[in-house]
Amino acid sequence: MLSLEWSDALEVPNSPDLAEAPAQVRRSWVNQADEKQVLATYRAVNAVDNAPAPWWLRALDRGKLSSRAEGHALEDAVTELLSSRPGWVFVPWVDHGEIGYWEFVPSESGVYGPATPTTVQFTSTHRGWIHLVPAHHGPGRPHPIDFTLDDLRAQIEDIELIA
Repeated sequence: MLSLEWSDALEVPNSPDLAEAPAQVRRSWVNQADEKQVLATYRAVNAVDNAPAPWWLRALDRGKLSSRAEGHALEDAVTELLSSRPGWVFVPWVDHGEIGYWEFVPSESGVYGPATPTTVQFTSTHRGWIHLVPAHHGPGRPHPIDFTLDDLRAQIEDIELIA
């Protein structure tokens, strides 16, 4: 029953419009309810089962992020950078509980045919909170590169050229 309640807590209310930024999908209970209550509920569910959750909640649970607002601020800063540049599109459909990622559409046409595009993903696996996944083609999983917001700002033009 707890897992079912958690799944409901992650659900974003339906909207006829496709989200164009992380802020537009922050309508679920985990993004709106009291932060301490969200964290306590996540911990209770996670103790029983590996609970899906946004990247910032996993980081908050491990004490690596100070608040949900800090995570949202990073998402907004990445949005500000990428939405102002041609070719970047926010992709809101991802695994249950996740926020989405940014994709550089021009990188889909790889040298040897269609490629999986360059993506910028949010992660809780390191304190920079961003993974850059270069465009790739063929079998095998790509290896994400640990990035920070400052890295992304400093290297965005090079990333777009390589793509």
